[in-house]
Amino acid sequence: MNFKPRSEPVEAIILRILNARMPLGEKDKQHFHNLVKGYEGEVMFDFLTEKLQCQSYILNDLFLESSGSKFQIDSLMLTQETLYLFEVKNYEGDFYFENDRFYTISKKEKEIKNPLQQLERSESLLRQLLQNLGYRIPIEAYVVFINPEFNLYQAPLNKPIIYPNQLNRFIKKLKMRSSKLNGFHKEMANQLVSLHQIESPHNRLPLYDYAQLKKGIICSACHSLKTTVVERKFVCEVCEHQEDIDHVLLRTVEELKLLFPDKKITTVVVHEWCKVVESVKTIRRILKQNLRYIGKTKGSYYE
Repeated sequence: MNFKPRSEPVEAIILRILNARMPLGEKDKQHFHNLVKGYEGEVMFDFLTEKLQCQSYILNDLFLESSGSKFQIDSLMLTQETLYLFEVKNYEGDFYFENDRFYTISKKEKEIKNPLQQLERSESLLRQLLQNLGYRIPIEAYVVFINPEFNLYQAPLNKPIIYPNQLNRFIKKLKMRSSKLNGFHKEMANQLVSLHQIESPHNRLPLYDYAQLKKGIICSACHSLKTTVVERKFVCEVCEHQEDIDHVLLRTVEELKLLFPDKKITTVVVHEWCKVVESVKTIRRILKQNLRYIGKTKGSYYE
């Protein structure tokens, strides 16, 4: 049972919007790529765990704190007798393992962050947290390399790693295990979800302001700003994707609120931000039908 569903990181969503509206530096582009790649890998793993027929609670993307240290868990699966902790990596290409370190094999060979150390830290902090809450349950922790194009040379035999060609067998083993959940398990799952913290991404984002960003509506299919409105339909000039204008305008308003949470949403602001919707009347109608109108003076706005 998917007890806590996964959602795309807010940081990735904001960077996707910014990438369409301003030039991103190479460091920010790489960070955006890594966030998207990581999320795609986690979704691939979710697809496998959702097939499990044994009773379990699956908690995705937890951000917790224990003993003053914060840590993130990609996927946690609670069964009758065991708590499974998964660190999912969507690495692609050739790597090698040497002296407890991971390295890429490329023209620019470099050491990367050791996922086994990340796993060990998360497992330790999770165990401490559960003990403080009064729970005693064995934890099995694994690094899962989800991408079929991943290859690790000099792979260690005695490490808690699940390689792409082992995934199906591992899932089959989990399916075969007997598991009956009760109130103890539900209480633990509820408590972990209640302790989940929502981390603000804004301190890791590049600097931007309203004036510098390109205005217009971003295509949801190809993320281009080369879009227009034709006969009450939103049309992308690049991929020809079409959407209902009401839906597109509301989506674009949500993007505006995400980028500038303190900015008041008014008809004038939305008209300027969307750019391609020329009719102020159409914008006012859509906002009135879908958002709450606050105030009766010139300072009124929508939320």
